[in-house]
Amino acid sequence: MDFAKVLGATDFTTVLGLVAGALTTIAYLPQLIKTWKSKSAEDLSWSMLITLCIGIVLWLIYGTYVHDLPVILANVVTLMLSSIILVLKLRYSRLKKTTVKL
Repeated sequence: MDFAKVLGATDFTTVLGLVAGALTTIAYLPQLIKTWKSKSAEDLSWSMLITLCIGIVLWLIYGTYVHDLPVILANVVTLMLSSIILVLKLRYSRLKKTTVKL
């Protein structure tokens, strides 16, 4: 079945983009849940998280510039999830330093 013909080329690419964006965004949930439950983000690299957030912001700017809804939606949610992971890393690394000093 040729989905592009059934949905129309534009609709098909939008659906494809939304599904791709949803899947890549959902990929952050297991890490977020693991970090939250373990109260540790030690294994996550600061440089990776910061680089990732910068890249997501650039994708968001790009999506806004070209009016690409799937890119915008995926990157808004991904930025929120990545930012939460970044905040948890900061929070848990500070907690660890405090407990080590005691």
